[in-house]
Amino acid sequence: MSKKLLMKGNEAIAEAAIRAGVQGYYGYPITPQSELLEYMSSELPKRGGAFVQAESEVAAINMVYGASGAGARTMTSTSGPGFSLMQEAISYIACAELPCFLVNVMRGGPGLGTIQPSQGDYFQAVKGGGHGDYKMIVLAPNSVQEMADFTYLGFDLADKYRTPTMILTDGALGQMMESVQFPEYNLDEHLVDKPWATTGRENGRKQNVITSLHLQSEQMEQINLKLQKKYREIEKNEVRYETIETEDADFLIVAFGLSSRVCHKALELAREEGLKVGLLRPITLYPYPYDILNKLADQVKGMLVVEMNAGQMLEDVKLAVNGKVSVDFYGRMGGMIPQPDAILSKIRELYSAHTKTKMEV
Repeated sequence: MSKKLLMKGNEAIAEAAIRAGVQGYYGYPITPQSELLEYMSSELPKRGGAFVQAESEVAAINMVYGASGAGARTMTSTSGPGFSLMQEAISYIACAELPCFLVNVMRGGPGLGTIQPSQGDYFQAVKGGGHGDYKMIVLAPNSVQEMADFTYLGFDLADKYRTPTMILTDGALGQMMESVQFPEYNLDEHLVDKPWATTGRENGRKQNVITSLHLQSEQMEQINLKLQKKYREIEKNEVRYETIETEDADFLIVAFGLSSRVCHKALELAREEGLKVGLLRPITLYPYPYDILNKLADQVKGMLVVEMNAGQMLEDVKLAVNGKVSVDFYGRMGGMIPQPDAILSKIRELYSAHTKTKMEV
């Protein structure tokens, strides 16, 4: 491991990407992720990579499309409004089965909204924000250290499955400064062969054609079936999550990213009062940890989903639980961050309601 450094989350992603061998970064500035672009503009050209500030987010993601098609490790970063503009090209990239790494540092919306942190882009990230049947691997860090760690992981998973991967984070984690250590990373051990890349035909190989246009319905269906098979493989192999004090939990909190940090503090306060509360933190938002949630639903009396939105991951938790227990929700919107005391108050309400129901029965 390298020595510890004090860095912003945005800068940690940029530094990790450079160490992970990114060859091309293409982006457009937007708060609250602009430090990532600024770091890349300063450091990437010095270290053998290409930096281009595009004229728009649409241009940036299409540059990623082209560089990835040529076999490069490539990426872009943006925030909500910019990510919306990228959806068409991301759908093209997914269909063409090209690896790339994307970062969305979320801000409050809808619309131009605010520059404050939010988790309102969950649906867009995990349900396929563009057109057609496709998915992206979505990683949700909750610390600056994980911003770096998941950047390495994101590039590796993109290459392994020939698919877009992304970090879904928020403005608070992007701006937050914490200590971070960058793990040793031998790039040669992580690079994979890319015989499909458009790198020229000096060796006389067959022509490579990269496209997402397949006008024959039968052919388009076969492309879709191939993609769906890949997504089932990802769902089998790449689910990641963290559980905290779930062994004896009466109630379970479910939260990701920044919200999970706040919920961890609420859990500690609840435990001090003798309330047996556990926490499940999804690390991969796609593939989602449905199985462990369904299993925990057999143990707990109820669940509380906490998000910085109107209840988006809530729908996946309800799908996982499948009616076994009640699922309550606490959310803040527009750039507001949930506070531990408010979550603790909600936990007390759940305990009180459950006790009252038992007494009535």
